[in-house]
Amino acid sequence: MKNKILLPFLFSLSVLLPASAQTFVHGKSETYTYPQDSKVLEKLDKWQDQKFGMLIHFGLYSELGIVESWTLCNEEWINRDSTVTYDEYKRRYWATMDKFNPTKLDPASWAKYGKLAGMKYAIFTTKHHDGFNMFDTKYSDFSIAKGPFRNDERRNVAKEVFGAFRNEGFMIGTYYSKPDWHSQYYWWDRYSTPDRNPSYDLDANKWRWNKFKEYTYNQIQELMNGDYGSMDILWLDGGWVRPSKKGDKGLEGDFYKGSQDIDMPKIAAMARSYQPGLLVVDRTVAGEYENYQTPENGIPKEQLSNPWESCITLGGAWGFVKNDRYKSAYKVIAILSEIVAKGGNLLLGVGPAPDGTLPEGAATSLSKIGEWTSKNGEAIYNTRITPIYNDGTTWFTQSKDGKTIYAIHCLEEGKALPKTIVWKGNEPAKGSKVVFVQTGKPVNWKKTAKGIEVSVPSGLPADQPALAFAVTPI
Repeated sequence: MKNKILLPFLFSLSVLLPASAQTFVHGKSETYTYPQDSKVLEKLDKWQDQKFGMLIHFGLYSELGIVESWTLCNEEWINRDSTVTYDEYKRRYWATMDKFNPTKLDPASWAKYGKLAGMKYAIFTTKHHDGFNMFDTKYSDFSIAKGPFRNDERRNVAKEVFGAFRNEGFMIGTYYSKPDWHSQYYWWDRYSTPDRNPSYDLDANKWRWNKFKEYTYNQIQELMNGDYGSMDILWLDGGWVRPSKKGDKGLEGDFYKGSQDIDMPKIAAMARSYQPGLLVVDRTVAGEYENYQTPENGIPKEQLSNPWESCITLGGAWGFVKNDRYKSAYKVIAILSEIVAKGGNLLLGVGPAPDGTLPEGAATSLSKIGEWTSKNGEAIYNTRITPIYNDGTTWFTQSKDGKTIYAIHCLEEGKALPKTIVWKGNEPAKGSKVVFVQTGKPVNWKKTAKGIEVSVPSGLPADQPALAFAVTPI
């Protein structure tokens, strides 16, 4: 994930643009390869049923209130205090380990609000690019379990988080950063750190790179070997860490500096030996280890037939920042409806406060979202795409058996409820029944010159982010 607070033009990416003007921090891979393993395909189908998940960023950046760890990276687009040298900044950042002490850690509350919002899976950041581990790893002392939280029985934070969400019935995903800027096997102090890549020549220092590969393998093995329970998704960030191909710059553009092969076949085989059917999501690295694509902070312009997921922030940042502004239920339901109609899942980013609690604004927003999903989820969950998927602010999905078409008409916040809804495409056949999803009761409809006109039930609460209808033949 990239930092959106450091520069104004990057921060603006967290405010979703109209479909005609989408932009991304990360785009998606140009190609997709379907898995061959039947268990992976089965898991992928189940994941596509979920539609809505929570991505949790929690680490040293939460204590600092800077979204993520990108301020450590010495690249031109990153804006730091010019009165502090880069080396001094790094020292201060690393020293945050001695302050980060989430004494009010409450992942059960995170899971409760996630479930209330209608989320079905959760992905937790076990390690971001800064290399700070939110789990009790044997391979690094740069860990939540080695700082001031070390004497707390909950010091193995990742285990606590996974358990809390698993108890609420969520599918579980592990976010793990492939690059590690704290490791001497990646950023070797012998050299400066000009950018996000290794600070040394990999070909000239093969031993050191092999040690990094071993380190990465061992940490992922810790997370996958069963000590942290059953896992559904291994979500790998840092797409510039990848094998090189002729002419390949990757999706990181000029930041891609040649081959950083960490042996994904070996890692995936090991992970699946412990977790059969595991979805491996090697972000932006097209091929057999990118089981679904992950465009970030944007929605593809057109419908996609292959599995994909847009990761989008609930507020303006991935991690916790003070006075963050959270998206309204209207905004999130509109985003969710568009993504699902185009064939994807929404992974909504939520950043807990440094003390381990969920910010009040995030909890309020998630509760409001849940008021809608609890009544209209039939039009979202367990659905698949339709050839005609959109007419204005109306988005279409269909049941997996293809017998029911759903129309989700997104409304503008602050406007009065309409008395009728009109849409073109997916027109009911003569004699079909149109049902208002949240009540399960039929409504009147008719064909007009403008399209299908559907009556909106009277007496509804005014704050309706969207109105969902089910169309079935009699």
